[in-house]
Amino acid sequence: MSKKVNDKVSVTRNDLRKLAAAAICLALCMVLPFFTAQNQQLGNAMCLMHIPVLLCGFICGWQYGALIGFVAPLLRYLVFGMPPLMPVGAAMAFELAVYGLVTGLLYKLLPKKVPYIYVSLVSAMLLGRVVWGLVKYRIAGFQDGSFGFDAFVSGAFTVAVPGIIIQILLVPVFVLALKKAKLMGED
Repeated sequence: MSKKVNDKVSVTRNDLRKLAAAAICLALCMVLPFFTAQNQQLGNAMCLMHIPVLLCGFICGWQYGALIGFVAPLLRYLVFGMPPLMPVGAAMAFELAVYGLVTGLLYKLLPKKVPYIYVSLVSAMLLGRVVWGLVKYRIAGFQDGSFGFDAFVSGAFTVAVPGIIIQILLVPVFVLALKKAKLMGED
């Protein structure tokens, strides 16, 4: 049987909105780290690339969130040379992919109430940091044994406290504002 011309995949207005929002989030991932580029320690503490990825999961869903999260650090390395690809960029790619995946999945599955936005956000942040630690250990820990539990806690939590606070304060506010403006891309 031959297929009719009308059987082509149709792109909905919502699909285009999600694609545009994902592109904006990726662009923000490229630009926001410039605010702390002069100070690597400040950049590590602020985690500015994480915010657009978390938002992408909420706004566009887990598929776009995971993709943008994985691609952002790798693309930023290819374009700007930062973050260093190994082990930082590779570990960040998996960490941010988990951020986008988990926020998107949990936001879709849980009730659309404020406490569940926090549940989605904090769950994504915790799981993403665990994945970051596992990937970083796999790359750096096996190479020279320099990445142990103390380095994981320091890199994932202690150093990143300002970024964690910023994410917990800002991301839900953005999600609620976008939801109120009916820009969340919900079906």
